[in-house]
Amino acid sequence: MAEFKIGDRVNFLNNVGGGKVTKIIDSRMVMVEVEDGFEIPTLISEIVPDFRNQPSRQQQIVDTVQKEIKEKEIVQQQQQEDARHGALRRFAKEAEKEGVYLAFVPHEQQWLLTGPIDVMLVNHTPFEMLYTFTIKEEDKFVNVDYGQLEKYEKVVVETISREDLDYWCNGIVQAIFTKDTSDMVLMPLNAPFSLRTNRFFKEGSYLMSGVLGEKAVTVCLSELVALKSVDADLMKIAKEGVGSQAPKKDLVKQESPIDKHKTGQGEATVDLHIAELVDNIAGLSSHDMFKIQMDYFRKMLDSAIAADYTKVTFIHGVGNGVLKNAIIEELKKYKNTENRMASIAKFGVGAIDVVIKDRS
Repeated sequence: MAEFKIGDRVNFLNNVGGGKVTKIIDSRMVMVEVEDGFEIPTLISEIVPDFRNQPSRQQQIVDTVQKEIKEKEIVQQQQQEDARHGALRRFAKEAEKEGVYLAFVPHEQQWLLTGPIDVMLVNHTPFEMLYTFTIKEEDKFVNVDYGQLEKYEKVVVETISREDLDYWCNGIVQAIFTKDTSDMVLMPLNAPFSLRTNRFFKEGSYLMSGVLGEKAVTVCLSELVALKSVDADLMKIAKEGVGSQAPKKDLVKQESPIDKHKTGQGEATVDLHIAELVDNIAGLSSHDMFKIQMDYFRKMLDSAIAADYTKVTFIHGVGNGVLKNAIIEELKKYKNTENRMASIAKFGVGAIDVVIKDRS
C-alpha cells in the first residue's frame, strides 16, 4: 500500500478526478481536498499518486547533479579567493611603517624586468579593511576588485602582463577600517595613485619590501598615523556634541605640489631621475636635464617647507655625483634644514634625506 503525506497530489481509483491530501486521519484513511474546495475522507486503498505532478526520476537525477556542481563551484571559488590572500611578514627586518600599500611584485624575482606581475593591496595595519580598487579608463572609472582584508594581510588584486601596465598605473583605492575594540577611530582612505610605466623597466625601481619579503615597485597609499591624524577632533565632537562652543578647525588643507609625492604624515619621497620628470628627453643636453632636476628639487623643497613637512627624501641616483653635490650645496641656503644619507637598505647610495626643522 502506498504511503502518502500532506500535500501529495492523488487521483481517485473508482471516480474521475483527484485532489490534494490535507490530513492523515489514520493508517487507512486520509482527507483529500478536491478542485471545488471540499474535503472528502477517502480510503488510502482508493487513491493513487498523481505522477503527473511529481518530478520524474530522471529530473531528480538532473536536479541532484546540478546541486552537486553548484556546491563544488562554491567550494572552488572560496579556495581561489583564499589563495589570493596571504599574511604579511610583520616582524621582518626593515619592515615598512604601518599603513596601506600598493605593490607590483614580479613573479621572476631574479629577472625583474620580464614576466607577469602581481598587483597587490597590502593592509599593514591592526584593523580589518573593507576596500574597493578602481582603475581609471579614459573618461570613466572601472571597479576591478572589492572585498575584505584582515589585519596584516595582503591580497593579489590581479596578475597582469607587462603589456597591461598602462591600464593599471592610474586609479584609486578607497577603504574603511573596523576593529572590535579600539582606542582610536580611523578616517576612511581615499587614495588616488598614478605611476609612470617607464618606472617598471628600470631594475632600480624594484626595492625589497620587508612585509612582503620580495622586491616590488611599492606605493604608500597612506601610513596609519595619517589615517588617525584628526582622531582627536572627532573624539572631541563625540564628547561635546556638534553644537559645542569648541573652536572650529579647518581639517582640509589645500593641496600643495609636494603632496603628490607624500609617503606618510609630513614625509615625502621625490625621484629626481630625469625619466620621472619629463616624458621625452630627445634633444635635451646634459645641462638642460641638470637644470630641470635642480628646478624641480627647489620647487618640491619649497613646497614641503610651506606645507610643514618634516622630511623629504630626494632620489638623485648614483651617476658621477654632480646632482648630489649640487643638492648639498643648494641646501646651504636653507637654514632650517639638515641632510643625511637616506636608508641604504631601501634606496642604496642614491638618495638623500632632507630634514626640515620647525621654523618657529
